[in-house]
This record gives sequence, C-alpha cells and structure tokens, in this order.
Amino acid sequence: MDEARFLTLALKNPVNVAILDELHRLAVPDAWLVSGCLVQTVWNVMTGRAVDHGIADYDVFYFDPDTSWDAEDAVIRRLSVQLAHLAVKIEARNQARVHLWYPAKHGLPYPPLSRATDGIDRFLTQNTQVGVRRSGEGYEVYAPHGFDDIAGLIARPNPGANFSAANYAAKAARWKTLWPEITVIAAE
Repeated sequence: MDEARFLTLALKNPVNVAILDELHRLAVPDAWLVSGCLVQTVWNVMTGRAVDHGIADYDVFYFDPDTSWDAEDAVIRRLSVQLAHLAVKIEARNQARVHLWYPAKHGLPYPPLSRATDGIDRFLTQNTQVGVRRSGEGYEVYAPHGFDDIAGLIARPNPGANFSAANYAAKAARWKTLWPEITVIAAE
C-alpha cells in the first residue's frame, strides 16, 4: 500500500473528512487527525466492515505554543460545537502541553515536544503512527513507518519512549476482538 491508497481508504470514512475539513477551516495550528480512526477505517474497508466499526474515538493532535489549559480547552470546545452533528467522540490535545500532565497520569516521563508529529512518533504502536491533515486543496500524510503494517493488518509495538507492555497487550487484545484478521506482534 502506498500513501495515495492509504489516503483513499482512510477518507472513505466521512467523519474523518469532516474533521479534517473543520480543522483546516478553523486554522487550528499544526493540526492532524491521527492514529486509530485512520488505520481502523482502512482495516474496515479492507475487511468489508462498516467504515466506523470499532472506532472508539477520533484523535486530533495540534501544536500551539500557548500551553495554558484555557487555550487547549477553547480548541476542544470549538471543535465540539462545530462537529457535534457527527455524534462521535473527538479528543483534541495540544502536543505542546502533554509533558505537563503525562507523567502524573501515566507514571512515565514525557519530554516537551516541538511539533504535533512528535506526538505521533511516541504512539504505543507503530501501525498507528500516522496522521493526516489538509494542505491547500489536498492532504498531507505523516507516516514514519510507512503503510506495510496497515496494509498487512499487523499490530506492532513501538518499543521507543513511553512503551508499556501492559497497555500494548490491552490495546492489541481489543483490536483482535474487533478485527480477528489482524496479526499481533508480541512485545519483547
């Protein structure tokens, strides 16, 4: 699978398209639709399921140097109002402020980031290290590990920073229940 094919399949989910369009319209800084909602849409198309099967939420990463909670809350509220008609859970997080709360919540260190894609690099699984954003009249895709695992229906751990074998096992087990066709690569 190449980038064009991935994008074609991921955009078959109208919720993905609506979120991307709204992020662009609102000019949310360095904003990306990321992770499971993209990969799982592709898996759903490939396995003949409804495009939204198993998608728990739609994650948005953006980067705004204003690390105040008020600034992040304003973006969350704006997106919530503008996208309420979609009736899905959207989680928007300013990647500039994750280091302020992550260690207390997860018990793991988290360095300050310098752009939204740095957050994508830190995902628990390599197969979900992907993001899409509007760029002019088209789209830009960020996928540091490419698309082979997505096309191959493979869940693979990202053993880099913030890896938790227990969290990976739980995520992989949920996915295996929803998409029995996937191959889960064990964490070492």
